[in-house]
Amino acid sequence: MSGKIKLNFGVDEKPPLGETLLYGMQWLAIGLPMVVVLGQVVASHNFSNAPDQVVFMQKLFFVTAVSSLLQLFIGHRLPAVIGPAAILVVGITSSQGVGLSSIYTSIMIGGALLTLLCLTGLFSKIEKLFTRQIIAVILLLIALTLVPTILNLISSVPAAGMEFFHFVFALVFIVAMFMANRFLKGMWKSTMIIWAMIAGSIVYVLLVPEYNWMSGESLSVFSNFFSDLSFSFSLDIGVLISFIICFVALSTNDLGSIQAIGELVNAPDMGKRLSAGINVTGFSSVIAGFLGVPGPVNYSLSTGVIASTGIGSRFTLVPAGFILLFISFMPGVVSFLSGIPPLIIGVVFLYVMCSQIAAGLLTAFSGDSFSFEDGLIIALSLMLGLIVSFLPDTTVAALPHLLRPILGNGFVVGTAA
Repeated sequence: MSGKIKLNFGVDEKPPLGETLLYGMQWLAIGLPMVVVLGQVVASHNFSNAPDQVVFMQKLFFVTAVSSLLQLFIGHRLPAVIGPAAILVVGITSSQGVGLSSIYTSIMIGGALLTLLCLTGLFSKIEKLFTRQIIAVILLLIALTLVPTILNLISSVPAAGMEFFHFVFALVFIVAMFMANRFLKGMWKSTMIIWAMIAGSIVYVLLVPEYNWMSGESLSVFSNFFSDLSFSFSLDIGVLISFIICFVALSTNDLGSIQAIGELVNAPDMGKRLSAGINVTGFSSVIAGFLGVPGPVNYSLSTGVIASTGIGSRFTLVPAGFILLFISFMPGVVSFLSGIPPLIIGVVFLYVMCSQIAAGLLTAFSGDSFSFEDGLIIALSLMLGLIVSFLPDTTVAALPHLLRPILGNGFVVGTAA
Protein backbone atom coordinates (compact mmCIF):
# COMPACT_ATOMS: atom_id res chain seq x y z
CA MET A 1 0.00 0.00 0.00
CA SER A 2 1.31 3.48 -0.90
CA GLY A 3 -0.37 6.66 0.21
CA LYS A 4 -3.49 4.62 1.14
CA ILE A 5 -3.95 3.38 -2.43
CA LYS A 6 -2.60 0.28 -4.13
CA LEU A 7 -0.19 1.21 -6.92
CA ASN A 8 0.35 -1.14 -9.85
CA PHE A 9 3.63 0.63 -10.60
CA GLY A 10 5.73 2.64 -8.15
CA VAL A 11 7.26 6.02 -8.87
CA ASP A 12 10.57 4.63 -10.19
CA GLU A 13 9.22 1.48 -11.83
CA LYS A 14 9.01 1.19 -15.62
CA PRO A 15 5.77 -0.33 -17.00
CA PRO A 16 5.87 -2.30 -20.29
CA LEU A 17 6.25 -0.10 -23.37
CA GLY A 18 2.65 -0.57 -24.51
CA GLU A 19 1.24 0.47 -21.13
CA THR A 20 3.67 3.37 -20.92
CA LEU A 21 2.45 4.73 -24.25
CA LEU A 22 -1.21 4.21 -23.31
CA TYR A 23 -0.93 6.02 -19.99
CA GLY A 24 1.24 8.64 -21.67
CA MET A 25 -1.65 9.47 -24.00
CA GLN A 26 -3.97 9.73 -21.00
CA TRP A 27 -1.59 12.17 -19.30
CA LEU A 28 -1.43 14.15 -22.56
CA ALA A 29 -5.25 14.34 -22.66
CA ILE A 30 -5.14 15.85 -19.17
CA GLY A 31 -2.25 18.28 -19.62
CA LEU A 32 -2.87 19.49 -23.19
CA PRO A 33 -6.11 21.40 -22.45
CA MET A 34 -4.42 23.37 -19.66
CA VAL A 35 -1.66 24.53 -22.02
CA VAL A 36 -4.16 25.45 -24.73
CA VAL A 37 -6.64 27.24 -22.43
CA LEU A 38 -4.19 29.24 -20.31
CA GLY A 39 -1.96 29.84 -23.33
CA GLN A 40 -4.81 31.24 -25.41
CA VAL A 41 -5.85 33.52 -22.55
CA VAL A 42 -2.39 35.11 -22.53
CA ALA A 43 -1.88 34.97 -26.32
CA SER A 44 -5.13 36.82 -27.01
CA HIS A 45 -4.15 39.39 -24.35
CA ASN A 46 -0.63 39.94 -25.72
CA PHE A 47 -1.17 39.76 -29.49
CA SER A 48 -3.95 40.80 -31.85
CA ASN A 49 -2.89 38.81 -34.92
CA ALA A 50 -3.00 35.05 -35.41
CA PRO A 51 0.62 34.44 -36.59
CA ASP A 52 2.07 36.01 -33.44
CA GLN A 53 -0.33 34.00 -31.28
CA VAL A 54 0.76 30.78 -33.00
CA VAL A 55 4.46 31.51 -32.37
CA PHE A 56 3.63 32.36 -28.75
CA MET A 57 1.83 29.02 -28.34
CA GLN A 58 4.74 27.16 -29.95
CA LYS A 59 7.08 28.63 -27.34
CA LEU A 60 4.66 27.79 -24.54
CA PHE A 61 4.40 24.16 -25.69
CA PHE A 62 8.21 24.04 -25.82
CA VAL A 63 8.69 25.42 -22.30
CA THR A 64 6.01 23.08 -20.90
CA ALA A 65 7.59 20.05 -22.58
CA VAL A 66 11.15 20.88 -21.51
CA SER A 67 10.07 21.64 -17.94
CA SER A 68 8.11 18.38 -17.76
CA LEU A 69 11.02 16.27 -19.00
CA LEU A 70 13.48 18.04 -16.68
CA GLN A 71 11.21 17.39 -13.71
CA LEU A 72 10.84 13.72 -14.62
CA PHE A 73 14.58 13.06 -14.87
CA ILE A 74 16.47 15.59 -12.71
CA GLY A 75 13.78 17.51 -10.79
CA HIS A 76 11.26 16.02 -8.36
CA ARG A 77 11.06 12.82 -10.48
CA LEU A 78 7.35 12.41 -9.75
CA PRO A 79 4.32 11.77 -12.01
CA ALA A 80 3.07 15.37 -12.16
CA VAL A 81 1.19 17.23 -14.87
CA ILE A 82 2.92 20.53 -15.65
CA GLY A 83 1.47 23.59 -17.33
CA PRO A 84 1.38 27.40 -17.31
CA ALA A 85 1.04 28.92 -13.85
CA ALA A 86 -2.34 30.60 -13.38
CA ILE A 87 -0.82 33.08 -10.92
CA LEU A 88 1.56 34.32 -13.65
CA VAL A 89 -1.39 34.57 -16.03
CA VAL A 90 -2.96 36.89 -13.44
CA GLY A 91 0.24 38.94 -13.34
CA ILE A 92 0.38 39.23 -17.12
CA THR A 93 -3.28 40.10 -17.71
CA SER A 94 -3.26 42.57 -14.79
CA SER A 95 -0.23 44.50 -16.04
CA GLN A 96 -2.15 47.14 -17.95
CA GLY A 97 -0.18 49.63 -20.05
CA VAL A 98 3.10 47.81 -19.43
CA GLY A 99 5.35 46.62 -22.24
CA LEU A 100 5.79 42.90 -22.79
CA SER A 101 9.55 43.27 -22.35
CA SER A 102 9.08 44.48 -18.76
CA ILE A 103 6.65 41.64 -18.00
CA TYR A 104 8.84 38.82 -19.27
CA THR A 105 12.02 40.34 -17.88
CA SER A 106 10.29 40.24 -14.49
CA ILE A 107 9.28 36.60 -15.03
CA MET A 108 12.86 35.71 -15.91
CA ILE A 109 14.23 37.51 -12.81
CA GLY A 110 11.50 35.97 -10.63
CA GLY A 111 12.47 32.49 -11.81
CA ALA A 112 16.14 33.19 -11.12
CA LEU A 113 15.37 34.48 -7.60
CA LEU A 114 13.25 31.40 -6.87
CA THR A 115 16.12 29.15 -7.91
CA LEU A 116 18.57 31.20 -5.84
CA LEU A 117 16.36 31.05 -2.74
CA CYS A 118 16.08 27.30 -3.06
CA LEU A 119 19.83 26.79 -3.60
CA THR A 120 20.73 28.93 -0.58
CA GLY A 121 18.15 27.32 1.71
CA LEU A 122 16.29 30.61 2.29
CA PHE A 123 13.14 29.27 0.65
CA SER A 124 12.31 27.14 3.70
CA LYS A 125 12.25 30.29 5.85
CA ILE A 126 9.90 32.14 3.49
CA GLU A 127 7.70 29.06 3.20
CA LYS A 128 6.83 29.26 6.92
CA LEU A 129 5.15 32.64 6.34
CA PHE A 130 2.48 31.05 4.17
CA THR A 131 -0.11 29.68 6.54
CA ARG A 132 -3.18 27.70 5.53
CA GLN A 133 -5.30 30.86 5.53
CA ILE A 134 -2.89 32.75 3.28
CA ILE A 135 -2.66 29.87 0.81
CA ALA A 136 -6.47 29.73 0.70
CA VAL A 137 -6.65 33.47 -0.04
CA ILE A 138 -4.09 33.09 -2.85
CA LEU A 139 -6.09 30.30 -4.48
CA LEU A 140 -9.30 32.33 -4.24
CA LEU A 141 -7.72 35.54 -5.54
CA ILE A 142 -6.28 33.80 -8.61
CA ALA A 143 -9.80 32.87 -9.73
CA LEU A 144 -11.53 36.11 -8.75
CA THR A 145 -8.96 38.40 -10.39
CA LEU A 146 -9.35 36.49 -13.66
CA VAL A 147 -13.10 37.14 -13.89
CA PRO A 148 -12.64 40.07 -16.35
CA THR A 149 -10.54 37.85 -18.62
CA ILE A 150 -13.18 35.10 -18.56
CA LEU A 151 -15.89 37.67 -19.25
CA ASN A 152 -14.00 39.04 -22.28
CA LEU A 153 -13.65 35.54 -23.74
CA ILE A 154 -17.31 34.65 -23.23
CA SER A 155 -18.61 37.96 -24.60
CA SER A 156 -16.32 37.92 -27.68
CA VAL A 157 -18.75 37.37 -30.58
CA PRO A 158 -17.79 36.66 -34.22
CA ALA A 159 -20.67 38.80 -35.51
CA ALA A 160 -23.02 41.45 -34.17
CA GLY A 161 -26.35 40.26 -32.80
CA MET A 162 -24.98 37.04 -31.30
CA GLU A 163 -24.67 38.29 -27.72
CA PHE A 164 -27.76 36.48 -26.43
CA PHE A 165 -26.76 33.21 -28.13
CA HIS A 166 -23.26 33.41 -26.62
CA PHE A 167 -24.63 34.01 -23.15
CA VAL A 168 -27.09 31.10 -23.30
CA PHE A 169 -24.50 28.80 -24.87
CA ALA A 170 -22.05 29.62 -22.06
CA LEU A 171 -24.66 28.88 -19.37
CA VAL A 172 -25.69 25.57 -20.95
CA PHE A 173 -22.06 24.55 -21.54
CA ILE A 174 -20.86 25.25 -17.99
CA VAL A 175 -23.86 23.37 -16.51
CA ALA A 176 -23.10 20.44 -18.84
CA MET A 177 -19.48 20.38 -17.65
CA PHE A 178 -20.54 20.30 -14.01
CA MET A 179 -23.03 17.52 -14.72
CA ALA A 180 -20.28 15.54 -16.45
CA ASN A 181 -18.02 16.11 -13.45
CA ARG A 182 -20.79 14.76 -11.22
CA PHE A 183 -21.51 11.55 -13.12
CA LEU A 184 -18.26 10.58 -14.88
CA LYS A 185 -15.81 8.27 -13.12
CA GLY A 186 -12.15 7.27 -13.40
CA MET A 187 -10.17 8.41 -16.43
CA TRP A 188 -13.30 9.76 -18.14
CA LYS A 189 -13.62 12.23 -15.28
CA SER A 190 -9.88 13.00 -15.24
CA THR A 191 -9.86 13.73 -19.00
CA MET A 192 -13.26 15.44 -19.02
CA ILE A 193 -11.86 18.86 -19.95
CA ILE A 194 -10.45 17.73 -23.30
CA TRP A 195 -13.69 15.94 -24.20
CA ALA A 196 -15.64 19.07 -23.23
CA MET A 197 -13.40 21.19 -25.46
CA ILE A 198 -13.85 18.82 -28.41
CA ALA A 199 -17.62 18.45 -28.01
CA GLY A 200 -18.17 22.14 -27.26
CA SER A 201 -16.10 23.24 -30.25
CA ILE A 202 -17.92 20.91 -32.65
CA VAL A 203 -21.35 22.08 -31.49
CA TYR A 204 -20.29 25.74 -31.60
CA VAL A 205 -18.90 25.51 -35.14
CA LEU A 206 -22.05 23.72 -36.33
CA LEU A 207 -24.29 26.40 -34.79
CA VAL A 208 -22.09 29.35 -35.77
CA PRO A 209 -21.01 28.96 -39.42
CA GLU A 210 -19.63 32.52 -39.28
CA TYR A 211 -16.77 31.34 -37.10
CA ASN A 212 -13.58 30.71 -39.08
CA TRP A 213 -11.51 28.10 -37.22
CA MET A 214 -8.25 28.51 -39.14
CA SER A 215 -6.74 31.94 -39.64
CA GLY A 216 -6.11 31.33 -43.35
CA GLU A 217 -2.36 31.87 -43.17
CA SER A 218 -0.12 29.38 -44.92
CA LEU A 219 1.77 27.64 -42.14
CA SER A 220 4.78 25.43 -42.73
CA VAL A 221 4.73 21.85 -41.48
CA PHE A 222 7.85 22.43 -39.41
CA SER A 223 8.96 25.75 -37.96
CA ASN A 224 11.91 26.54 -35.70
CA PHE A 225 10.77 29.51 -33.63
CA PHE A 226 14.31 29.95 -32.27
CA SER A 227 15.20 31.81 -35.49
CA ASP A 228 12.83 34.62 -34.48
CA LEU A 229 13.78 35.35 -30.88
CA SER A 230 13.50 39.01 -29.94
CA PHE A 231 14.04 39.21 -26.18
CA SER A 232 14.65 42.72 -24.90
CA PHE A 233 15.71 43.31 -21.30
CA SER A 234 13.54 46.01 -19.71
CA LEU A 235 13.45 46.46 -15.95
CA ASP A 236 10.38 48.06 -14.38
CA ILE A 237 10.67 47.97 -10.57
CA GLY A 238 6.91 48.13 -9.99
CA VAL A 239 6.26 45.23 -12.37
CA LEU A 240 9.17 43.27 -10.88
CA ILE A 241 7.82 43.63 -7.32
CA SER A 242 4.39 42.51 -8.54
CA PHE A 243 5.83 39.37 -10.13
CA ILE A 244 8.07 38.58 -7.17
CA ILE A 245 4.92 38.38 -5.04
CA CYS A 246 3.37 36.18 -7.73
CA PHE A 247 6.42 33.90 -7.64
CA VAL A 248 6.30 33.53 -3.87
CA ALA A 249 2.68 32.40 -4.23
CA LEU A 250 3.61 30.16 -7.17
CA SER A 251 6.38 28.47 -5.18
CA THR A 252 4.03 27.71 -2.30
CA ASN A 253 1.49 26.20 -4.70
CA ASP A 254 4.28 24.23 -6.40
CA LEU A 255 5.57 22.94 -3.08
CA GLY A 256 2.11 21.77 -2.02
CA SER A 257 1.58 19.92 -5.31
CA ILE A 258 4.94 18.14 -5.10
CA GLN A 259 4.34 17.15 -1.48
CA ALA A 260 0.85 15.80 -2.21
CA ILE A 261 2.02 13.69 -5.15
CA GLY A 262 5.10 12.46 -3.26
CA GLU A 263 3.00 11.31 -0.30
CA LEU A 264 0.49 9.57 -2.57
CA VAL A 265 3.15 7.48 -4.38
CA ASN A 266 5.26 7.05 -1.22
CA ALA A 267 8.34 8.48 -2.96
CA PRO A 268 11.68 8.18 -1.11
CA ASP A 269 14.04 11.14 -0.46
CA MET A 270 11.24 13.71 -0.58
CA GLY A 271 13.52 16.42 0.83
CA LYS A 272 15.81 16.17 -2.19
CA ARG A 273 12.90 15.82 -4.58
CA LEU A 274 11.24 18.98 -3.22
CA SER A 275 14.41 21.03 -3.55
CA ALA A 276 15.17 19.73 -7.05
CA GLY A 277 11.56 20.27 -8.14
CA ILE A 278 11.45 23.90 -7.02
CA ASN A 279 14.84 24.48 -8.66
CA VAL A 280 13.57 23.17 -12.00
CA THR A 281 10.42 25.29 -11.68
CA GLY A 282 12.56 28.39 -11.16
CA PHE A 283 14.95 27.52 -14.00
CA SER A 284 12.02 26.81 -16.32
CA SER A 285 10.63 30.27 -15.57
CA VAL A 286 13.96 31.80 -16.57
CA ILE A 287 13.67 30.04 -19.94
CA ALA A 288 10.00 31.06 -20.17
CA GLY A 289 10.79 34.71 -19.48
CA PHE A 290 13.50 34.71 -22.13
CA LEU A 291 11.10 33.21 -24.69
CA GLY A 292 8.25 35.53 -23.67
CA VAL A 293 5.75 33.07 -22.17
CA PRO A 294 4.44 32.44 -18.61
CA GLY A 295 6.47 30.03 -16.48
CA PRO A 296 5.21 26.54 -15.58
CA VAL A 297 4.04 24.97 -12.34
CA ASN A 298 3.20 21.46 -11.11
CA TYR A 299 -0.55 20.79 -10.99
CA SER A 300 -2.03 19.10 -7.95
CA LEU A 301 -4.74 17.48 -10.12
CA SER A 302 -2.14 14.76 -10.79
CA THR A 303 -3.11 13.11 -7.49
CA GLY A 304 -6.63 12.41 -8.71
CA VAL A 305 -5.31 10.77 -11.87
CA ILE A 306 -2.89 8.56 -9.93
CA ALA A 307 -5.63 7.56 -7.49
CA SER A 308 -8.03 6.60 -10.30
CA THR A 309 -5.52 4.63 -12.40
CA GLY A 310 -3.26 3.18 -9.71
CA ILE A 311 -0.25 4.08 -11.87
CA GLY A 312 2.38 6.01 -9.93
CA SER A 313 5.28 5.63 -12.38
CA ARG A 314 6.89 8.86 -13.52
CA PHE A 315 7.94 7.21 -16.78
CA THR A 316 4.34 7.17 -18.04
CA LEU A 317 4.59 10.95 -18.48
CA VAL A 318 7.66 10.75 -20.72
CA PRO A 319 5.66 10.09 -23.96
CA ALA A 320 3.40 13.06 -23.15
CA GLY A 321 6.44 15.30 -22.66
CA PHE A 322 7.97 14.32 -26.01
CA ILE A 323 4.66 14.73 -27.84
CA LEU A 324 4.33 18.28 -26.44
CA LEU A 325 7.91 18.94 -27.56
CA PHE A 326 7.08 17.65 -31.05
CA ILE A 327 3.94 19.81 -31.23
CA SER A 328 5.97 22.93 -30.34
CA PHE A 329 7.69 22.71 -33.74
CA MET A 330 4.47 22.06 -35.69
CA PRO A 331 2.80 25.47 -36.28
CA GLY A 332 -0.05 23.89 -38.25
CA VAL A 333 -1.03 21.72 -35.28
CA VAL A 334 -0.59 24.63 -32.87
CA SER A 335 -2.73 26.87 -35.11
CA PHE A 336 -5.49 24.24 -35.18
CA LEU A 337 -5.44 23.90 -31.38
CA SER A 338 -5.37 27.68 -31.01
CA GLY A 339 -8.43 27.99 -33.23
CA ILE A 340 -10.74 26.72 -30.50
CA PRO A 341 -13.51 29.37 -30.20
CA PRO A 342 -12.88 31.98 -27.47
CA LEU A 343 -16.30 31.17 -25.97
CA ILE A 344 -15.25 27.53 -25.43
CA ILE A 345 -11.91 28.64 -23.98
CA GLY A 346 -13.74 31.06 -21.67
CA VAL A 347 -16.20 28.49 -20.34
CA VAL A 348 -13.51 25.84 -19.81
CA PHE A 349 -11.39 28.48 -18.07
CA LEU A 350 -14.40 29.30 -15.89
CA TYR A 351 -14.69 25.63 -14.93
CA VAL A 352 -10.97 25.46 -14.10
CA MET A 353 -11.21 28.59 -11.94
CA CYS A 354 -14.24 27.13 -10.12
CA SER A 355 -12.02 24.18 -9.26
CA GLN A 356 -9.41 26.68 -8.08
CA ILE A 357 -11.92 28.31 -5.73
CA ALA A 358 -13.04 24.90 -4.49
CA ALA A 359 -9.42 24.04 -3.70
CA GLY A 360 -9.03 27.34 -1.85
CA LEU A 361 -12.17 26.74 0.22
CA LEU A 362 -11.06 23.18 0.95
CA THR A 363 -7.73 24.55 2.19
CA ALA A 364 -9.45 27.18 4.34
CA PHE A 365 -11.82 24.68 5.94
CA SER A 366 -9.31 21.84 6.22
CA GLY A 367 -10.30 19.47 9.00
CA ASP A 368 -13.99 20.43 8.82
CA SER A 369 -16.70 18.34 7.16
CA PHE A 370 -16.23 20.22 3.89
CA SER A 371 -15.70 18.43 0.57
CA PHE A 372 -14.32 19.51 -2.80
CA GLU A 373 -17.82 19.14 -4.26
CA ASP A 374 -19.15 21.55 -1.63
CA GLY A 375 -16.51 24.01 -2.80
CA LEU A 376 -17.55 23.56 -6.45
CA ILE A 377 -21.16 24.46 -5.61
CA ILE A 378 -20.06 27.68 -3.91
CA ALA A 379 -17.51 28.43 -6.64
CA LEU A 380 -19.92 28.07 -9.57
CA SER A 381 -22.56 30.21 -7.87
CA LEU A 382 -20.03 32.89 -6.96
CA MET A 383 -18.35 33.02 -10.37
CA LEU A 384 -21.62 33.07 -12.33
CA GLY A 385 -22.95 35.83 -10.07
CA LEU A 386 -19.82 37.93 -10.62
CA ILE A 387 -19.75 37.39 -14.39
CA VAL A 388 -23.43 38.25 -14.82
CA SER A 389 -23.02 41.35 -12.62
CA PHE A 390 -20.38 42.71 -15.00
CA LEU A 391 -21.87 41.64 -18.33
CA PRO A 392 -21.34 44.20 -21.13
CA ASP A 393 -24.30 46.48 -21.75
CA THR A 394 -24.68 45.05 -25.27
CA THR A 395 -25.17 41.54 -23.86
CA VAL A 396 -27.70 42.69 -21.26
CA ALA A 397 -29.59 44.66 -23.90
CA ALA A 398 -29.70 41.56 -26.13
CA LEU A 399 -31.53 39.54 -23.46
CA PRO A 400 -35.29 39.14 -24.01
CA HIS A 401 -37.31 41.63 -21.98
CA LEU A 402 -38.91 38.85 -19.91
CA LEU A 403 -35.55 37.26 -19.01
CA ARG A 404 -33.55 40.44 -18.48
CA PRO A 405 -34.46 40.88 -14.78
CA ILE A 406 -33.52 37.22 -14.19
CA LEU A 407 -30.49 36.46 -16.38
CA GLY A 408 -29.18 40.00 -16.07
CA ASN A 409 -29.14 39.93 -12.27
CA GLY A 410 -25.94 38.46 -10.83
CA PHE A 411 -27.51 37.77 -7.44
CA VAL A 412 -30.46 35.90 -8.95
CA VAL A 413 -28.28 33.82 -11.30
CA GLY A 414 -25.77 33.02 -8.53
CA THR A 415 -28.50 32.02 -6.08
CA ALA A 416 -30.27 29.90 -8.67
CA ALA A 417 -26.99 28.17 -9.53
